[in-house]
Amino acid sequence: MMTNIQDIFRYILFISCLWVALPTAAQKKVKQKPVQLLKAAPIFGDNMVLQRGKKIPIWGKGVPGQPVSIQIGNRSWKSRADKQSGIWYIELDSLPVGSNYSLMITQPQQDALLFKNVAVGEVWLCSGQSNMEWPVRLSNNADAEAAAADFPLIRHVKVMRRASLVLEDSLAVGKWEAATPQTVPHFSAVAYFFARHLYDSLKVPIGLINSSWGGTQVESWTSRTSLATLPDIASELARVPAVGNALADSVIQRNPNRYPSILYNAMIYPLKRYALRGVIWYQGETNAVRAVQYARTFPLLIKDWRKQWGEELPFLFVQLANWKAAGGNSQNGGSEWAELREAQQAALQLPQTAMVVTIDIGDSEDIHPRNKQDVGKRLALQALHLVYKRNIASAHPVFAEKVMEDETLILYFKNTYGKLAVKNDRYGYVRGFELAGKDGIFYPAQARIVGNDRIIVSCAQVGRPEYVRYAWADDPADANVYNAIGLPLAPFRTDNLPEKTADKRFKVE
Repeated sequence: MMTNIQDIFRYILFISCLWVALPTAAQKKVKQKPVQLLKAAPIFGDNMVLQRGKKIPIWGKGVPGQPVSIQIGNRSWKSRADKQSGIWYIELDSLPVGSNYSLMITQPQQDALLFKNVAVGEVWLCSGQSNMEWPVRLSNNADAEAAAADFPLIRHVKVMRRASLVLEDSLAVGKWEAATPQTVPHFSAVAYFFARHLYDSLKVPIGLINSSWGGTQVESWTSRTSLATLPDIASELARVPAVGNALADSVIQRNPNRYPSILYNAMIYPLKRYALRGVIWYQGETNAVRAVQYARTFPLLIKDWRKQWGEELPFLFVQLANWKAAGGNSQNGGSEWAELREAQQAALQLPQTAMVVTIDIGDSEDIHPRNKQDVGKRLALQALHLVYKRNIASAHPVFAEKVMEDETLILYFKNTYGKLAVKNDRYGYVRGFELAGKDGIFYPAQARIVGNDRIIVSCAQVGRPEYVRYAWADDPADANVYNAIGLPLAPFRTDNLPEKTADKRFKVE
């Protein structure tokens, strides 16, 4: 009997404990941590650089309809996430130049986002194809350059390669990294050397957003809306596959030139709110086969990007270096690369643009010259003068006008900064010029520098010269005229004879 009573007591105690435990478990379930919805756009992170002297947009996603706050030191800004999408956007006031800022983003019932070691300085978007993507580790004196890389205020972030048939709100991006011996080897070499020269002069943080992809065409980097304004390209847009075509999506990741706009959609459009100082651009090799059309598509890209950012961003670009390519020149069926260089130079008609000439620092045997130091330095010179208003000599000498005198041409040049000079010839001969008569047949010409800004050109085979060309070849390695600050004369021609690429047009592959 006693045993039965004890068993009954134990059973009642067990049931009582069970009933007490059930509300506790339910209560624990209610108190579970909410799903973390608060996120910033992927471009924001530790070590990032924000643009000085401008409003600073910050954006992301969070709990729909809930307030969002950003705090830096004792300053704060507030907004509210969209009730449907949860997207939020906050525009910070201009911040003083500095480093080691902490930026905190908060939303009720969400873990705060904290970005550390944030700097405020100058931010440049660095884009193009392989010569912009080319890393420091494959450039001249790579080991020494890496060992000397102690620039905690130069920061670099790489946008990952991605193509898309539709406009993307987000992007794949690496981490912002300060320049150290360990990180610099994989920085864009052109961008890093550009930033290093800027930092030497400005002494402020420099941020580099590297959004580049080797072997890519200008049409892939331009929005569909802008391309549709060019009739010869608009007709091709109908051949772009419909959104959601899985096969097409897999193809474009392997071939970023398959369709227009696909790199703009995935690698530029998601950045369009990020506050920038300007753009540096190194691209054109892939477009050389349709160079004449590039004279329209390249300025279109510049205007397109400026429209997306809502301001006239300074746009600095690199003219193609010398490379043997197909061996094209005036005597060999024409030069696609010379025509592309001419198309690039035509973009200087747009305001707030500058070009650097590199026909003297290329590699005849390699489309990827290792001397990226001089490319970066020349870009920085242009930036310091055009953007930062430094009173310095920065421009390349360019052709101004010609005057006929007997059987010779007298050529005048701008941006000499003193006397024109000859390099790389032990006898001081001026090389790279050619003349043609009305028949349009060009012959190598003799040339000599007279005074500070004139070159006299003549040719025994051309009794009365009509046209002159300089460095008009894929690989004008013998061209050797420089201004007084050591910058090479830009290639040019005075004729309007038919171009080799005149009938070449963009086609959807």
